[in-house]
Amino acid sequence: MSEIVRCPWPSTEIMIAYHDEEWGVPLHDDQKWLEALVLDGAQAGLSWSTILNRREGYRRAFEGFDIQTVASYPEAKVQELMLDAGIIRNQAKIRSAIANAQALIRVAEEFGSFDAYIWRFVDGKPIKNACQTLADIPASTPLSDAVSKDLKNRGFTFVGTTIVYAMMQATGIVNDHLVSCFRYDEV
Repeated sequence: MSEIVRCPWPSTEIMIAYHDEEWGVPLHDDQKWLEALVLDGAQAGLSWSTILNRREGYRRAFEGFDIQTVASYPEAKVQELMLDAGIIRNQAKIRSAIANAQALIRVAEEFGSFDAYIWRFVDGKPIKNACQTLADIPASTPLSDAVSKDLKNRGFTFVGTTIVYAMMQATGIVNDHLVSCFRYDEV
């Protein structure tokens, strides 16, 4: 029996499971898109492992990422979330989650769904890169620059080009599994 070859970056059990089951799988659910926006924004300045280890805390704190609920959080909820050790207690990132839920609702009203909006940047088809090594994988691209700019113009926050590119990789808009990885052809 041969050993599974995967991308070299996952090194813990939770990261391996995330890589093997989720990372790079095309996403088509607006509630999951809000989760992606919040978690990728929360990662700014931190490791993905830190965020992934707190994902259940985020799901609990943000009530399953129910878009309408998060969009309507009052100031008292911001203060409550600042005391929640299950998430990153950064006021700007918490406020960003609320602002992004509100912006997501506006985009969904305009395009039918956030999913329809975001996938139009790639004509509904994932970009399949052919990276041989981690060094081949960019931190951002002209596409992530354009998506970031458009998201910011629509009122989203914590959506810089590097964050957006990471989100595009995670949600399957871009397939950046290494060609040697068993997931490369699967996603």
